[in-house]
Amino acid sequence: MNNIRVGSLFGIPFYVNPSWFLVLGLVTLSYGSGLTAQFPTLPPGVTWSLGLITALLLFGSVLAHELGHSFVALKQGIEVKSITLFLFGGLANLEKESDSPEGAFWVAIAGPLVSLLIAVGVTLLTGFTGITGPLAAMLGVLASVNFALALFNLIPGLPLDGGNILKALVWKITGNPYKGMQFAGRVGQVFGWVAIASGLLPLVLFGAGVNFWNVLIGWFLLQNAGQAAQYATVQDRLAGLTAADAVIAESPVVAASLTLREFADQRVLESRKWRQFLVAAADGQLLGTIAVDDLRTISREQWAETTVQACTTQIEPSLVVESDRPLSDVMNLLAERQITALSVVRANGSLVGLLEKAAITQLLQGNPVATPA
Repeated sequence: MNNIRVGSLFGIPFYVNPSWFLVLGLVTLSYGSGLTAQFPTLPPGVTWSLGLITALLLFGSVLAHELGHSFVALKQGIEVKSITLFLFGGLANLEKESDSPEGAFWVAIAGPLVSLLIAVGVTLLTGFTGITGPLAAMLGVLASVNFALALFNLIPGLPLDGGNILKALVWKITGNPYKGMQFAGRVGQVFGWVAIASGLLPLVLFGAGVNFWNVLIGWFLLQNAGQAAQYATVQDRLAGLTAADAVIAESPVVAASLTLREFADQRVLESRKWRQFLVAAADGQLLGTIAVDDLRTISREQWAETTVQACTTQIEPSLVVESDRPLSDVMNLLAERQITALSVVRANGSLVGLLEKAAITQLLQGNPVATPA
């Protein structure tokens, strides 16, 4: 389901996931019912309106929590692409990670600090002003939920803020951000299993109902923490590797000076697995590509007089990477463009060969790829 844009602040677009409306309704129903029981003399319309206002204030607190992360990130020069509210709270989508463990620590802890400040501020406001009645009840809920939000997010496992704090600390100790992410991801999985177990134990031990909320939170932690740990493992293995390391030895490269007849006899018949070849000039420069199907556009009588260069198609620049580009960047590029291969060149434009997604998978499995000299 697509997220719905609801506005922006400080250049940061805000979105809500459709699941947010379900939670909004449930929270409104819950607090509206609570106010009705606590203040039976209030008209029903008033209690439900106050319940809705309370729900919106709570989601405003989640938004403030995410803005805390965002402002610290912006201070570090990191772009905040969006903030999204969804079933389990909120998410600030940052352009990249902080450049240092100290920076990552402050981005992570900013959200819980904001929630804690709201809880303390609302509590002091209620105490010093002597507010009573439904308004005091609403403010009490606001303070307690923000306090719980701060504490819950400090659980030291990804994807929670506490997990990011733990990641920053391990990063500081080991000097490796991916080691921190791996460790915090594994801890997050442990907490996920604990949450699921706590939701199922009442049923197993006492025959009582299942705590579906705990099970749902546990599943959320398991999924996201597992993905974070897996991503960190992949990135750690890619560390220090470049695009050149994943170039396959038998890259489909053909000289631009060959005639189409020579191309068909020497390369197409010998390399039946390839349907497209990279074309290199005499000095090694990448000129473009030629496909086997392109031969059909030229009559066979002309193959002996027509060169490969005459049928070469230029390659889109975004499909060419330099040989010293980090392999992690190359993986991201393949994923973003939904492609399986890239051409690799040196800084001077000379062709190194073809990089395939399968070759990167081979590297991740611990099998070196034989690269051309």
